[in-house]
Amino acid sequence: MIPILAISAWSGTGKTTLLKKLIPALCTRGIRPGLIKHTHHNMDVDKPGKDSFELRKAGAAQTIVASSQRWALMTETPDEAPLDLAYLVSRMDHSTLDLVLIEGFKHEAVPKILLFRSDAGHDFSELTLDEHVIAVVSDVVLPLEVPVLDLNDVDGIAEFIMEWSAI
Repeated sequence: MIPILAISAWSGTGKTTLLKKLIPALCTRGIRPGLIKHTHHNMDVDKPGKDSFELRKAGAAQTIVASSQRWALMTETPDEAPLDLAYLVSRMDHSTLDLVLIEGFKHEAVPKILLFRSDAGHDFSELTLDEHVIAVVSDVVLPLEVPVLDLNDVDGIAEFIMEWSAI
């Protein structure tokens, strides 16, 4: 089974900022990461006026937009139950990946690294350290029983992930 690792934190803490640095650090080590990003916003990867947008809005339940550089599958889910992370991970092509990173999904029962920033408006005592938390990434030293990784040492975080996942 492909390793799955969530990066979780309060909104506005810098999950995307960290991942934008961490993904290239993993890639330089030969790791092929996939990513699933959770959003609470109504999102659309297509643009009004484009043929694919118009055809999808005409009623297609699934639409694939494909070019020689990439393809994307859009699935309409207006009447679906809440998001199922395991299902989303199963939709990825595991033959092209070594690791699936998850941004968000902090309540899922998957291994996770919590992100804590001292200036994000929360106290470290508010961190939810359950059995799924394998480490905390922080810009300050924290007195925790799990490893606390330096937010400014992206290479160290990448090495920790490689050791944890045995990739």
